[in-house]
Amino acid sequence: MTPEELAAAIRTVLASAVDDGSLALAPEDIGFPKVERPRNRDHGDWATNVAMQLAKRAGTGPRALAELLAPRIEALDGVASAEVAGPGFLNIRLDAASAGELARTIVTAGEAYGRNETLAGQHINLEYVSANPTGPVHLGGARWAAVGDSLARILAACGASVTREYYFNDHGTQIDRFSRSLLASARGQETPEDGYGGAYIAEIAERVTRSETAAGRPAPAGLPDAEAAEVFRSRGVAFMFDSIKAELHAFRSDFDVFFHEDSLHASGAVGRAIERLRERGVIDDHDGAVWLRTTDFGDDKDRVLIKSDGDAAYFAADLAYYLDKRERGADCAIYLLGADHHGYIGRMMAMCAAFGDTPQVNMQILIGQLVNLVSKGQPVRMSKRAGTIVTLEDLVDAVGVDAARYALTRSSMDSMIDIDLDLLASSSNDNPVYYVQYAHARTRNVARNAAEHGVAREAGFDPAALDDPADAALLGALAQYPAVVAQAAELREQHRVARYLESLAAAYHTWYGATRVTPRGDDAITPGHVARLWLNDAVSQVLANGLALLGVSAPERM
Repeated sequence: MTPEELAAAIRTVLASAVDDGSLALAPEDIGFPKVERPRNRDHGDWATNVAMQLAKRAGTGPRALAELLAPRIEALDGVASAEVAGPGFLNIRLDAASAGELARTIVTAGEAYGRNETLAGQHINLEYVSANPTGPVHLGGARWAAVGDSLARILAACGASVTREYYFNDHGTQIDRFSRSLLASARGQETPEDGYGGAYIAEIAERVTRSETAAGRPAPAGLPDAEAAEVFRSRGVAFMFDSIKAELHAFRSDFDVFFHEDSLHASGAVGRAIERLRERGVIDDHDGAVWLRTTDFGDDKDRVLIKSDGDAAYFAADLAYYLDKRERGADCAIYLLGADHHGYIGRMMAMCAAFGDTPQVNMQILIGQLVNLVSKGQPVRMSKRAGTIVTLEDLVDAVGVDAARYALTRSSMDSMIDIDLDLLASSSNDNPVYYVQYAHARTRNVARNAAEHGVAREAGFDPAALDDPADAALLGALAQYPAVVAQAAELREQHRVARYLESLAAAYHTWYGATRVTPRGDDAITPGHVARLWLNDAVSQVLANGLALLGVSAPERM
């Protein structure tokens, strides 16, 4: 019996008590009971506080209501006992057969186990990475690539329609600095004081030169300064962005939309957004500039949109971009931003409210902290290719995609993390990705050994044969997976999936040492061996499902 099935059964008990007059509630007051694992497994398999939630409305005490419900719940098929605890908790223990049925449920559901429809009908626009196209993806961008892609997978697993979006910053001074850096490299000159360094600048400059000459055009370095800078700007940005896309694709982080900032200005979207706000009465004109009264919505000061020289402020593009997302159908626009953007939250939420939307509902902003690499006990601060920063490419070269993605997703995004390259490259139980992947590989090895010994799921399944305490503990761990996925989506916390997988791997390794799937020597195959093969394969499926949500592979062998 799954927790969802038990909750539905308890709801039926409540409805029955209402029907026979034992419970003074209206049917619509019953709701859907919450069923959770008790912290102390000695208290039972599941616990519910439904009596404490409904007692006041029913005109009785929580413990009295729990005592009314306990014998009715205990009478349910698959329930071994229901005991009242504390002020009105109900601790429920399932019989072995009912608990064991979960293994069949998981194996039958396959990749669908853990998926749900809690976010069905919601269109979520998830924007992440959005690094300037002026260099390789740095380590902070790598964290957002892993976290953003994992969140997108988790949200989609809960029924949401998710648009993965990259905001392409191709408008502004950083692009000017980039093009001047390319031109200086092509001419053999020193990098401009405010320019970009690193071997990648020479690589991109050379690619631009080759592409131009191959097309029969003159080498751009020999053109007049303004003309040369424009060639390096247009061609260099395109080449750099192609390189960024390739890096992200290799990291299993692909996007549905690459949105160009420059298009907001070229299309008139900025002006249209300002007019929309003007119609809402939240725009002021003074000192020769156009202002949004964000203080009306909790910001610490009003924000300029069009400066007195007629140029648009950066914030003007922000509001045009948000409006564009909403007009494309996004119910919720989620922004994953670095720690240096923490000060933007107030003005962004005020802008959301100025459009008549609800902050934290139609707009959500997740702030991520820094990532530090450590090798041999010392911080890694320089890139072989980028010069002054550590890049996604450096991390993947050191430990591979699986270890890099797992390391970046297993911690809360608002916590600073240190990544130990030596640990992640090791085949050690202290290496979390190895520990989880090894558990999956072990499940597949157990399945192969079972086949060699003639143990097959086709022989049938007797869930009551899963009667060892280790079976119960492992089943309990498996049952938590759907709730973990739903909670990770609700709270936008992908690390909950990773930490769950580590706890499941630990439960599996303990179970592996306590039980057997294959008989010893010439012993006969029993229903217990077959049932434990089902349980083994259920663990294999959940580990694979969870790793897939993190974009990490589930190896067959290690």
